[in-house]
Parts: sequence; structure tokens; C-alpha cells
Amino acid sequence: MLATSWAALTLALASPGVDGAAEALLDASGAPGAVVAILRDGEVRIGVAGTRIQGQNAPIMPGDLWHMGSNTKAMTATLAARLVEQGYIGWDTTIGEALEGLELDIHPDLARADLAALLTHRSGITANAGLVAALRLAGSDSGRDVVADRLIYARAVLGEPGGAPGDFLYSNAGYVIAAMMLEQVTAMPYEALMAREVFEPLGMESAGWGPPGVDGEADQPRGHRAGMFRLVVAEPGVGADNPPAMNPAGRAHMTMADLLAFLDLHRRGRAGEETGYLTADSFERLHTPVGDYALGWGVREDGTLAHSGSNTMWLMTMRVDARRGIVAAAGVNDGRLDRVTAPVNAALDAVMDEAG
Repeated sequence: MLATSWAALTLALASPGVDGAAEALLDASGAPGAVVAILRDGEVRIGVAGTRIQGQNAPIMPGDLWHMGSNTKAMTATLAARLVEQGYIGWDTTIGEALEGLELDIHPDLARADLAALLTHRSGITANAGLVAALRLAGSDSGRDVVADRLIYARAVLGEPGGAPGDFLYSNAGYVIAAMMLEQVTAMPYEALMAREVFEPLGMESAGWGPPGVDGEADQPRGHRAGMFRLVVAEPGVGADNPPAMNPAGRAHMTMADLLAFLDLHRRGRAGEETGYLTADSFERLHTPVGDYALGWGVREDGTLAHSGSNTMWLMTMRVDARRGIVAAAGVNDGRLDRVTAPVNAALDAVMDEAG
């Protein structure tokens, strides 16, 4: 773990601010469960409300695991920066260069796209692999060879562009291909690289992949999707998440405390503080937008870094405000985005404004 150990942070779970915000989020969204978390000046505050599973007496707890969805992209980009600094790969390394030897039929426009273009969604690659590939790759996290699956995924997305190179096209596929590039230059699976370069150095011991918990036990929050007449619980397993091959694009889970640790690293880097983890140049590269999207981060008009993630069964939104020295995140275990997005953003606004 870094010298600035997260064990030194004060965990203040009884803050009226975050507890009230979580209750308000629960009421406004109609979700089964809600969480609001904030870190400022070394103090972590986590407020929770509601239940892990609709209709069950299984209250959300501050140390529960939450699905990150596309917030994982910021973590994948951070991994890429670590490996660029170590000389394994360059921001300008192209798909064609990194994946040479895999006998892939890569469209010339995509073969010329580089790592930075993939991570800023400007490579021209399509958004997703499509239904046929998704069905072929579906499975539980324990039952798939994710490295082999990503090769299947690559064959489904690299034959034809989805857009013009240089244009913005938000792409899960781009992050899967970027992860494959990292795998090829290191000869290590993406998941092992994430553990070695991101989760372990930052003390993110809870981090894992896919829907959290054990099927049939109310041990962790469950995602929920809209049914015809009521919410449907998504028990861990096939159908509760995207295919495991898509880990780099949006399948991490972790506690809110570990998410805040990751966010605070980026706050410190964006503020120009010495982190001992990445250089100032790397943080600048990660946080500098092309348009309004940087490498795994959206950048708001006020300079706040932000991202949201949903696999249609959860929503988690995170923010990094280096100017005010605040990081925060809020989420629900409910994928009805038309109902829950505005309340999640309102909860974040409330706790961040209260903090500073």
C-alpha cells in the first residue's frame, strides 16, 4: 500500500449529512437501496438507506459491495498509465502493433487507432460487440476463460469501424481492446494486472468482478431491473451482468470506502500533489479532455472529474473536485435510469455543497 495509508482515514459513518442524503435519495428514486459517500480532509463518510434486495429485510450496510459499471473505465485508464510509465506500452501504440500475431482481421482504420484514442472513445471502434457475441460470451465469472473470451470479442468488433476515427463514440468495445493490448505487452491477464497495479497498491482489498454476493443469500446488494409490474431482482450469475470479457469496460465491484480511496488518488494527482503512484505528467494525460471526455473520465465545465456506470441493474456516479478538495460517489441498486439518475446527481450535489 502507498505510504499515505487509507487505514489512517477516519471513518465517520454517523454523519447526518450523508445519512440524510441517502434517505432522500432512496425516497426520490424509489430504489430498493441507496448509498452516498464523501471524503474530505481525510475523513470518509458513508450514508446508506434501504435494503439489499427488494422485499427482504436485509438492510444496506456501509461496508457493502457496489457494482461500478462504467466507472471501471477510469480504473482501466489508470492501469494503462502505470504500464506506460513502466515502458510496456505507449499512448501512441496502435491496435495493429499491440495485437500483431493474434491472427485478427483488423480493419485498416482500426489498426491505426492508438491506446489514447481507445481510452478517449475516439478510435472509431463500435460501441459493443453485438447480441450474438454477447450470448456466446455469457457466463459466470468462475466459469469463463476471460482472456480467450476477449479474443472472441475482438473478432466481433475489429472487422468494421463503428464511426469515423477521431469522432467521439462512447465504446465499451474500445476498453476491451485496450485491455487486450495491455495483456499482449505484459503477457498477463488484465484482471491480474489490475490487482498488481491498481487494487493492491491503493489498498482496495474489496475490489472484484461482476455482481457481488452469493446466489440465494442476502449477503450483498443485488441489482434490480424493471419488470412488467415490479422490480426484478438479479441474483448473481448469468444474466446479472455483462459478459466477463467486458471487465475492463464496466464490471468492477467494491466498497464505497475503496472507491473513495481511488477517487482521492485522482484528486491529489489533479491538484498537483505528489502521490508516489503516478507522475504529474501521467495524471495530466489522464485528466486532460478531448472535447469533454478525458481518459476514463468525463470533465465538467468547472473542472470536476465525473463518471457514471450502469449495467442496467445498478447506477453509480462518482466525482472528483480537486478545487474544493472533495471526492464523492452515490448510487442505487436499481437500473431504471430514467427514474434514478436525477436523484443520484441531486444527492451528490447536496453532500458536496454541504462539505464545501
